[in-house]
Amino acid sequence: MKKIIFNIPNILTMLRVAAVPFFVWFLFQKEWEYHIAALVLFSAASLTDLIDGYLARKWNQETEFGKFLDPLADKIIVTGCFITFIFLQEQIEFWMVFLIIARDMLITSLRYLAIRQGKSIRTTMLGKIKTVFQMGAIVLILIFFILVSSKKRILINEAYAHGKASGLTVFEIATGNAVYFFQNLNKNTGIGDVIFGLGAFVPYWGMLVTTAITVISGIRYFVTNKEVLYPSNLKRMFEKNGTKSGRS
Repeated sequence: MKKIIFNIPNILTMLRVAAVPFFVWFLFQKEWEYHIAALVLFSAASLTDLIDGYLARKWNQETEFGKFLDPLADKIIVTGCFITFIFLQEQIEFWMVFLIIARDMLITSLRYLAIRQGKSIRTTMLGKIKTVFQMGAIVLILIFFILVSSKKRILINEAYAHGKASGLTVFEIATGNAVYFFQNLNKNTGIGDVIFGLGAFVPYWGMLVTTAITVISGIRYFVTNKEVLYPSNLKRMFEKNGTKSGRS
């Protein structure tokens, strides 16, 4: 019996994708209330990621469409978040987001090839850790969006822009900010100073670690599922698809 594509788990997955434009719009607003809304929306979208898979298994509504769409939806919302951060945070570098997107696109392509070959991609624990770090990095940056005022974020961005203009790398600027923060930690007059100091380097280091784990997990995926790319398997897949096309 063919399973219905538009079941509740798959609809939840599609709603997760539909939330991305609203999330991006909330972040580009200056008022902190919108940033709270962005955090709530992202948290709700992340929650549906747990619910849809659970419901699909419980109600026996797992479909090939859902298996393909669910990880793709995760990649869309994560990509939307990180691309937005590039425009709002000088600490978030283009190459970081590029590597994250490139890795996810390659894994999606690998998953597509596996499906066409009638196989399933073998996941790894490192892949799950990667997801935790990506979600954690997004939540961390969103929290600093809420806690650090727009004016202070502008100061941090200007400091990074001036540093880069003088020939420093973002790594050097973030490291310098971290060293300065810990050297003067006892001189901070209040929680606001501590949050401001942390906001000057924590987002960068969070993204740097997340990018490294993402790339390593991508390499691990390809090593674990390398048989999908074997020339013999690819040849059989194309021959099978060509036969189906000829019959139609």
